[in-house]
Amino acid sequence: MADHAELRDLAVSVATRAAELVRTRRAAGVEVVATKSSDIDIVTRTDRESETFIRALLREARPDDGFLGEEGGVDTSASGITWVVDPIDGTVNFLYGIPTYAVSIAARTLEEVVAAAVVNVPTGEVFAAARGSGATLDGHPVRVRPVPPMEQRLVSTGFWYVHDVRVAQATAVARLLPAVRDIRRAGSCALDLCSVAAGRSDGYVEEGPQAWDYAAGGLVAEEAGARLDLRTGASGLTCVVCAPEAGFDEFSALVEAAGFLAPGETGGAGE
Repeated sequence: MADHAELRDLAVSVATRAAELVRTRRAAGVEVVATKSSDIDIVTRTDRESETFIRALLREARPDDGFLGEEGGVDTSASGITWVVDPIDGTVNFLYGIPTYAVSIAARTLEEVVAAAVVNVPTGEVFAAARGSGATLDGHPVRVRPVPPMEQRLVSTGFWYVHDVRVAQATAVARLLPAVRDIRRAGSCALDLCSVAAGRSDGYVEEGPQAWDYAAGGLVAEEAGARLDLRTGASGLTCVVCAPEAGFDEFSALVEAAGFLAPGETGGAGE
Protein backbone atom coordinates (compact mmCIF):
# COMPACT_ATOMS: atom_id res chain seq x y z
CA MET A 1 0.00 0.00 0.00
CA ALA A 2 1.27 3.45 -0.87
CA ASP A 3 2.59 5.80 1.79
CA HIS A 4 -0.06 8.31 2.84
CA ALA A 5 2.33 11.25 2.54
CA GLU A 6 3.27 10.24 -1.00
CA LEU A 7 -0.40 10.08 -1.95
CA ARG A 8 -0.97 13.51 -0.38
CA ASP A 9 1.93 15.00 -2.33
CA LEU A 10 0.58 13.54 -5.57
CA ALA A 11 -2.88 14.93 -4.78
CA VAL A 12 -1.37 18.38 -4.17
CA SER A 13 0.61 18.28 -7.40
CA VAL A 14 -2.34 17.19 -9.54
CA ALA A 15 -4.84 19.52 -7.85
CA THR A 16 -2.49 22.48 -8.29
CA ARG A 17 -2.08 21.75 -12.00
CA ALA A 18 -5.83 21.29 -12.42
CA ALA A 19 -6.46 24.58 -10.64
CA GLU A 20 -4.22 26.30 -13.17
CA LEU A 21 -6.32 24.79 -15.97
CA VAL A 22 -9.57 25.91 -14.34
CA ARG A 23 -8.20 29.40 -13.75
CA THR A 24 -7.19 29.72 -17.40
CA ARG A 25 -10.57 28.48 -18.63
CA ARG A 26 -12.43 30.93 -16.36
CA ALA A 27 -10.53 33.82 -17.89
CA ALA A 28 -11.62 32.68 -21.36
CA GLY A 29 -15.31 32.41 -20.41
CA VAL A 30 -17.70 29.83 -18.98
CA GLU A 31 -19.91 27.52 -21.02
CA VAL A 32 -22.73 25.61 -19.33
CA VAL A 33 -23.16 22.25 -21.09
CA ALA A 34 -25.58 20.27 -18.88
CA THR A 35 -27.63 20.13 -15.69
CA LYS A 36 -27.90 17.37 -13.09
CA SER A 37 -30.36 17.17 -10.18
CA SER A 38 -32.34 20.22 -11.36
CA ASP A 39 -32.18 23.08 -13.87
CA ILE A 40 -30.05 25.14 -11.49
CA ASP A 41 -27.54 22.34 -10.77
CA ILE A 42 -25.15 23.03 -13.64
CA VAL A 43 -22.17 21.39 -15.34
CA THR A 44 -19.72 23.51 -17.32
CA ARG A 45 -17.34 22.42 -20.05
CA THR A 46 -14.49 23.18 -17.66
CA ASP A 47 -15.86 20.73 -15.06
CA ARG A 48 -15.47 17.98 -17.64
CA GLU A 49 -12.11 19.18 -18.92
CA SER A 50 -10.72 19.39 -15.39
CA GLU A 51 -11.89 15.88 -14.51
CA THR A 52 -10.42 14.41 -17.71
CA PHE A 53 -7.14 16.20 -17.01
CA ILE A 54 -6.99 14.98 -13.39
CA ARG A 55 -7.88 11.43 -14.34
CA ALA A 56 -5.11 11.31 -16.95
CA LEU A 57 -2.47 12.64 -14.55
CA LEU A 58 -3.43 10.19 -11.81
CA ARG A 59 -3.54 7.25 -14.23
CA GLU A 60 -0.08 8.16 -15.51
CA ALA A 61 1.34 8.29 -11.98
CA ARG A 62 -0.56 5.30 -10.55
CA PRO A 63 -2.14 3.18 -13.31
CA ASP A 64 -3.55 0.52 -10.96
CA ASP A 65 -5.57 2.93 -8.83
CA GLY A 66 -9.31 3.43 -9.08
CA PHE A 67 -11.09 6.68 -9.86
CA LEU A 68 -14.43 8.20 -8.88
CA GLY A 69 -15.23 11.62 -10.33
CA GLU A 70 -18.25 13.87 -10.03
CA GLU A 71 -18.65 14.12 -13.79
CA GLY A 72 -18.95 10.37 -14.27
CA GLY A 73 -15.38 9.15 -14.49
CA VAL A 74 -15.07 5.68 -12.89
CA ASP A 75 -12.15 3.23 -12.89
CA THR A 76 -11.99 0.06 -10.79
CA SER A 77 -9.06 -0.14 -8.39
CA ALA A 78 -6.51 -2.95 -8.61
CA SER A 79 -4.28 -1.41 -5.95
CA GLY A 80 -6.69 -0.81 -3.08
CA ILE A 81 -6.56 2.97 -3.64
CA THR A 82 -9.35 4.97 -5.30
CA TRP A 83 -9.11 8.67 -6.10
CA VAL A 84 -12.28 10.62 -5.28
CA VAL A 85 -12.36 13.83 -7.30
CA ASP A 86 -14.45 16.96 -7.63
CA PRO A 87 -12.95 18.84 -10.60
CA ILE A 88 -14.69 22.08 -9.57
CA ASP A 89 -16.40 22.16 -6.19
CA GLY A 90 -18.52 25.31 -6.32
CA THR A 91 -19.47 25.36 -9.99
CA VAL A 92 -22.12 28.07 -9.56
CA ASN A 93 -19.48 30.30 -7.94
CA PHE A 94 -17.23 29.50 -10.92
CA LEU A 95 -20.02 30.54 -13.31
CA TYR A 96 -20.58 33.87 -11.56
CA GLY A 97 -16.92 34.64 -10.85
CA ILE A 98 -17.36 34.42 -7.08
CA PRO A 99 -13.84 33.59 -5.79
CA THR A 100 -14.75 30.49 -3.80
CA TYR A 101 -14.41 27.30 -5.82
CA ALA A 102 -11.91 24.49 -5.58
CA VAL A 103 -10.33 21.42 -7.06
CA SER A 104 -10.77 18.59 -4.54
CA ILE A 105 -8.79 15.32 -4.71
CA ALA A 106 -8.76 12.53 -2.10
CA ALA A 107 -7.16 9.08 -1.99
CA ARG A 108 -9.39 6.47 -0.35
CA THR A 109 -8.88 2.87 0.70
CA LEU A 110 -11.82 0.54 1.28
CA GLU A 111 -11.95 1.76 4.89
CA GLU A 112 -11.08 5.46 4.88
CA VAL A 113 -9.72 8.54 3.17
CA VAL A 114 -5.95 8.61 3.67
CA ALA A 115 -4.72 11.62 1.67
CA ALA A 116 -6.22 14.85 0.41
CA ALA A 117 -5.69 18.13 -1.36
CA VAL A 118 -8.10 21.03 -1.83
CA VAL A 119 -6.97 24.02 -3.90
CA ASN A 120 -9.00 27.22 -3.85
CA VAL A 121 -8.67 28.14 -7.51
CA PRO A 122 -9.03 31.97 -7.34
CA THR A 123 -6.80 32.44 -4.27
CA GLY A 124 -4.31 29.64 -4.89
CA GLU A 125 -4.56 28.42 -1.29
CA VAL A 126 -3.60 24.75 -0.94
CA PHE A 127 -5.08 22.68 1.88
CA ALA A 128 -3.59 19.20 2.30
CA ALA A 129 -3.59 16.26 4.70
CA ALA A 130 -2.29 12.73 5.11
CA ARG A 131 -3.98 10.53 7.69
CA GLY A 132 -1.94 10.56 10.89
CA SER A 133 0.29 13.44 9.74
CA GLY A 134 -1.86 16.52 10.35
CA ALA A 135 -3.27 19.14 8.00
CA THR A 136 -1.61 22.10 6.31
CA LEU A 137 -2.47 25.32 4.52
CA ASP A 138 0.19 26.33 1.99
CA GLY A 139 2.58 23.97 3.76
CA HIS A 140 2.01 25.36 7.26
CA PRO A 141 0.19 23.32 9.95
CA VAL A 142 -3.39 24.33 10.72
CA ARG A 143 -5.63 23.54 13.69
CA VAL A 144 -9.26 24.11 14.49
CA ARG A 145 -10.25 27.19 16.48
CA PRO A 146 -10.66 26.86 20.26
CA VAL A 147 -14.33 26.08 20.91
CA PRO A 148 -16.37 29.12 22.06
CA PRO A 149 -19.83 29.02 23.64
CA MET A 150 -22.50 27.97 21.16
CA GLU A 151 -23.91 31.48 20.85
CA GLN A 152 -20.47 32.64 19.63
CA ARG A 153 -19.95 29.94 16.99
CA LEU A 154 -19.88 30.79 13.29
CA VAL A 155 -21.49 27.97 11.29
CA SER A 156 -21.29 27.18 7.57
CA THR A 157 -23.99 25.45 5.57
CA GLY A 158 -25.25 24.96 2.03
CA PHE A 159 -28.37 24.09 0.09
CA TRP A 160 -29.25 21.25 -2.26
CA TYR A 161 -30.61 22.00 -5.73
CA VAL A 162 -33.95 20.18 -5.40
CA HIS A 163 -36.90 22.32 -4.24
CA ASP A 164 -38.34 20.11 -1.48
CA VAL A 165 -34.90 19.50 0.04
CA ARG A 166 -34.14 23.24 0.01
CA VAL A 167 -37.40 23.95 1.85
CA ALA A 168 -36.44 21.50 4.61
CA GLN A 169 -32.92 22.95 4.79
CA ALA A 170 -34.19 26.51 5.01
CA THR A 171 -36.48 25.56 7.88
CA ALA A 172 -33.61 23.93 9.77
CA VAL A 173 -31.29 26.90 9.16
CA ALA A 174 -33.95 29.27 10.46
CA ARG A 175 -34.07 27.28 13.70
CA LEU A 176 -30.27 27.13 13.93
CA LEU A 177 -29.56 30.82 13.34
CA PRO A 178 -30.84 32.23 16.68
CA ALA A 179 -28.63 29.79 18.62
CA VAL A 180 -25.28 30.71 17.01
CA ARG A 181 -23.20 33.79 16.17
CA ASP A 182 -24.12 33.68 12.47
CA ILE A 183 -24.47 31.52 9.38
CA ARG A 184 -22.25 31.51 6.29
CA ARG A 185 -23.07 29.97 2.90
CA ALA A 186 -19.91 29.97 0.76
CA GLY A 187 -21.00 27.52 -1.94
CA SER A 188 -18.24 24.90 -1.68
CA CYS A 189 -18.46 21.94 0.70
CA ALA A 190 -14.74 21.22 0.36
CA LEU A 191 -13.76 24.78 1.26
CA ASP A 192 -16.33 24.93 4.09
CA LEU A 193 -14.69 21.88 5.67
CA CYS A 194 -11.24 23.38 5.18
CA SER A 195 -12.50 26.54 6.88
CA VAL A 196 -13.32 24.50 9.97
CA ALA A 197 -9.78 23.09 9.80
CA ALA A 198 -8.20 26.53 9.55
CA GLY A 199 -10.27 28.08 12.35
CA ARG A 200 -12.28 30.25 9.96
CA SER A 201 -15.55 28.74 11.16
CA ASP A 202 -16.72 26.73 14.15
CA GLY A 203 -18.86 24.12 12.41
CA TYR A 204 -20.46 22.95 9.20
CA VAL A 205 -23.70 21.12 8.44
CA GLU A 206 -25.28 20.37 5.07
CA GLU A 207 -27.58 17.72 3.65
CA GLY A 208 -26.84 16.53 0.13
CA PRO A 209 -23.05 16.53 -0.41
CA GLN A 210 -21.62 13.53 -2.24
CA ALA A 211 -18.37 11.70 -1.50
CA TRP A 212 -16.40 13.85 -3.96
CA ASP A 213 -17.63 16.98 -2.17
CA TYR A 214 -16.50 16.02 1.34
CA ALA A 215 -13.79 13.35 1.00
CA ALA A 216 -10.76 15.64 0.76
CA GLY A 217 -12.02 18.52 2.89
CA GLY A 218 -13.25 16.07 5.50
CA LEU A 219 -9.79 14.59 5.99
CA VAL A 220 -8.24 18.05 6.18
CA ALA A 221 -10.74 18.94 8.92
CA GLU A 222 -10.19 15.70 10.83
CA GLU A 223 -6.41 16.03 10.72
CA ALA A 224 -6.75 19.60 12.03
CA GLY A 225 -8.69 18.40 15.09
CA ALA A 226 -12.29 18.24 13.91
CA ARG A 227 -14.76 15.39 13.88
CA LEU A 228 -16.81 14.59 10.79
CA ASP A 229 -19.97 12.47 10.89
CA LEU A 230 -22.11 11.31 8.00
CA ARG A 231 -25.75 11.17 9.08
CA THR A 232 -29.13 10.73 7.41
CA GLY A 233 -30.67 14.11 6.71
CA ALA A 234 -34.30 15.16 7.05
CA SER A 235 -34.88 14.54 3.33
CA GLY A 236 -33.12 11.17 3.34
CA LEU A 237 -29.82 12.33 1.83
CA THR A 238 -26.40 12.20 3.46
CA CYS A 239 -25.96 15.02 5.97
CA VAL A 240 -22.39 16.07 6.72
CA VAL A 241 -21.81 17.34 10.26
CA CYS A 242 -18.37 18.70 11.16
CA ALA A 243 -17.00 20.65 14.11
CA PRO A 244 -13.93 20.71 16.36
CA GLU A 245 -13.79 17.51 18.39
CA ALA A 246 -14.04 19.31 21.74
CA GLY A 247 -17.35 20.95 20.81
CA PHE A 248 -18.76 18.34 18.46
CA ASP A 249 -21.35 16.69 20.70
CA GLU A 250 -22.99 20.01 21.61
CA PHE A 251 -23.02 21.10 17.97
CA SER A 252 -24.44 17.75 16.84
CA ALA A 253 -27.24 18.02 19.40
CA LEU A 254 -28.12 21.50 18.10
CA VAL A 255 -28.11 20.26 14.50
CA GLU A 256 -30.51 17.49 15.49
CA ALA A 257 -32.79 19.85 17.42
CA ALA A 258 -32.87 22.28 14.48
CA GLY A 259 -34.26 19.57 12.21
CA PHE A 260 -31.36 18.83 9.88
CA LEU A 261 -31.55 15.08 10.54
CA ALA A 262 -34.08 12.35 9.85
CA PRO A 263 -36.33 11.46 12.83
CA GLY A 264 -34.57 8.99 15.09
CA GLU A 265 -31.16 9.67 13.51
CA THR A 266 -28.92 9.89 16.57
CA GLY A 267 -25.55 8.57 15.48
CA GLY A 268 -23.17 8.67 12.55
CA ALA A 269 -19.94 7.32 11.18
CA GLY A 270 -16.91 9.43 10.53
CA GLU A 271 -15.45 9.44 7.04
